[in-house]
Amino acid sequence: MSYCILIAKRARTLDLILDGHLEHRYCIALGGNAAADKSVEGDHATPLGEFYVCAKNPRSKYFLSLCISYPNAEDAQRGLAANLIGAEEYGQILAALHAGKMPPQHTRLGGEIYIHGRGVKPIEGASGEKDWTRGCIALDNSDMQELYDRIDIGDPLRIDP
Repeated sequence: MSYCILIAKRARTLDLILDGHLEHRYCIALGGNAAADKSVEGDHATPLGEFYVCAKNPRSKYFLSLCISYPNAEDAQRGLAANLIGAEEYGQILAALHAGKMPPQHTRLGGEIYIHGRGVKPIEGASGEKDWTRGCIALDNSDMQELYDRIDIGDPLRIDP
């Protein structure tokens, strides 16, 4: 069995695909700057592009979490061209991606982008905001449990506008 995750930011959905077929669709919350593509640390944007799950955290402050391999090679190239990262960080990112590992998480491009539960916060926040993360993808805890149990490190994911 081979799973893939497809995230549609505008629709606020996460599709769990099994061998090319939709197995389940989940409702999600995103970063407070959801329409933008992540570009720098602190922008509260959820990234766009092709990634993979690079870590699983059973002790997340937000119930459970799956780490996304952000920044990817395109993000690193953009960051290098914009002088946000240097050649050494660029090389470290590419080496991690080539090895299927977690890329450096503390560059000026930002990092620590996860698919996670809500912890104690509802998907739609108490003040009515729909998107409340700092760039992550959030699901209800019961949905996150289902996803966490099915996904393996290395499983691919794509985030579309």
